[in-house]
Amino acid sequence: MVMVQEQQAPGVLRRIKDSPAVERLYIAVFRVIDALLYQVSPALTARSRYRRMMGRRLPLDRPVTFDEKLIWLMLYWHHPLKTQCADKLGMRSYVEGLGYGHLLVDLLGVYERVSDIDFTRLPDRFVLKCTHGSGYNIFCLDKGKLDTDQALRRLHRWMGQNYARVHGEVQYEGIQPRILCESFLDSGSDRLPSDYKLHCFHGKVHFTTVCTGRDVRGGCAQYDHYDRDWQKQLAISKFGLHPERWHVQPESYATMIEAAEALSKPFPYVRMDFYCVGGKPYLGEMTFTPTGCIDTGYTDEVQAQLGGMIQLPERLER
Repeated sequence: MVMVQEQQAPGVLRRIKDSPAVERLYIAVFRVIDALLYQVSPALTARSRYRRMMGRRLPLDRPVTFDEKLIWLMLYWHHPLKTQCADKLGMRSYVEGLGYGHLLVDLLGVYERVSDIDFTRLPDRFVLKCTHGSGYNIFCLDKGKLDTDQALRRLHRWMGQNYARVHGEVQYEGIQPRILCESFLDSGSDRLPSDYKLHCFHGKVHFTTVCTGRDVRGGCAQYDHYDRDWQKQLAISKFGLHPERWHVQPESYATMIEAAEALSKPFPYVRMDFYCVGGKPYLGEMTFTPTGCIDTGYTDEVQAQLGGMIQLPERLER
């Protein structure tokens, strides 16, 4: 959902939020605008989104905050490993090459075309995901209840989209669209397993975000943040701490940290997303541009602190 700071235009914002139809139109219009700007220059898309969401100019000439530095890295540091690891299939080969293939979710199939999928050969539970974007996922908990026609329509739509143009996330440009089928990580419920997001700065895990409460239909999730050693919750979000829902450290947390730091070494920043099911860790994906590089939920103090942890490298052109 497009987020706008309330102090910018509170009356307009309330009208947008109070009307789902208006909100959908608002999002659709600006997606078209962002896509058009991207074709001229990805920097224009970044500037437009930042101005719209933050209410101020994007200082690409002198980035300071976490979001500003992530945008700079997205636009001007085109390390080839970023595109490889943003590609969900390419990430698997990178992880396997460094000896961590045992942390990957079992791969059941790779499809170049939607028509290649044979549902009769898939297990009762599985996940279909497109390799070239974020959120292009279909979670199947019961194949007998799956609306395959709807699933195929969604996959066709996703396969025809250039995800780089949605938020200007350049690392997705040029990724070959494919569909992966992976085993469903069964946590014993109709919800997805807890997601452990390890934030790595220059090859070092500094804190972990725990995402819980997601269901396969995209229900609302809860986020809590912990220091590296899981000793305390961190006041990262504007919504404050929630000590009443303290999460127990996953059994495989030490393994997650070791793998995350080994795999993240080439990058100034990357978020390593893990699951833990039956005590075993699984690496889901590597995220270079969380929330499209603009997170209005972080406090100003945290934005400044995290920004100070990123030392920008020399520009690296494509």
